[in-house]
Amino acid sequence: MQINIKATGIELTQAISDYAYKRISTIEKYLDKQSGPSAIAQVEVGKSTRHHKAGNIFRAEVHIIGTNLDAYAVSEMEDLYAAIDVVKDEIVHNVLQLKGRRETLARRSAGMMKNVMKGIISSFKKRK
Repeated sequence: MQINIKATGIELTQAISDYAYKRISTIEKYLDKQSGPSAIAQVEVGKSTRHHKAGNIFRAEVHIIGTNLDAYAVSEMEDLYAAIDVVKDEIVHNVLQLKGRRETLARRSAGMMKNVMKGIISSFKKRK
């Protein structure tokens, strides 16, 4: 998985880059063999100030694009490292949710195919 890290509103230090890379690279184990190597993770960390929030508010975004995969998560916290941790947990949840949906769809379609085959076989048995 290729990981691109970008900073907006803050300087991207080596410590921030290493921390984000370390956290986001663990997501690769949840990806399929098909989408894992070709997946691209775009990570954006930055400082944002909201109109109603005072002080330092840090933002972390992760967008993972791959074969049959498109997951996105955002987190805003008062600590940049905490925001990276939260966004990592959210993106893992999203990836597992997408994976589960795909597996459920495959099982449902296999069940439908089985019922179709049962119908075909039973119609041949009735003719004899």
